[in-house]
Amino acid sequence: MSWKESILDAFDVFGPASLAMVSMSEAIIQPVPPDLVYIPMLLNEIGNTNVVLWLWFVVTVSSVAGSFIGYLIGQRWGRSLIGKFGSSNHVEKIEALTERYGTLGIFIAAFSPIPYKVFGWLAGMGAMDKRPFIAAGLLGRGLRFGLEAVLIGVYGNQAYDALMWFLDNEILLAILIMLGIGATILAWKWWNGLQPEPSDQS
Repeated sequence: MSWKESILDAFDVFGPASLAMVSMSEAIIQPVPPDLVYIPMLLNEIGNTNVVLWLWFVVTVSSVAGSFIGYLIGQRWGRSLIGKFGSSNHVEKIEALTERYGTLGIFIAAFSPIPYKVFGWLAGMGAMDKRPFIAAGLLGRGLRFGLEAVLIGVYGNQAYDALMWFLDNEILLAILIMLGIGATILAWKWWNGLQPEPSDQS
């Protein structure tokens, strides 16, 4: 039995509420994505629009609620931990990061394989405004889980197989996305730093 299956079995005792439990806890600290519970539920409810909408609502709201708990944890203990083991300069950098890229970062993390929980902790440590934090999470998570529901509804088992492959390779995809973002930022800085060569005036 894999570590993912062990965690899912532990939550299975909660019955239908397991989706909300997995979704909320994943956004706080545990590593198993709620998609592993959500997607099979969607497949079982193809054609039952009301149940699909309810599942989409539950997984989205519980995930954002979990990330807000992570935000509060970062706000309450994150700064003191950084101050204890690092320098105050690190706190200032996190504050600058969340001020400059906070909303976009939360949206990207909520929609993509990039760990959503980490951005929740950082947002709390950086004292990001709560309203854009929640709004970006709802938009990103809502789009991600809504897209999965549409794909399952349209393509059925084909979409299920493709999404499960995606989840099995989620860590690799997250690394590739972060490398791509880093390369884009570096390329943009290089482009903005280009200056024309001075012409010889002789």
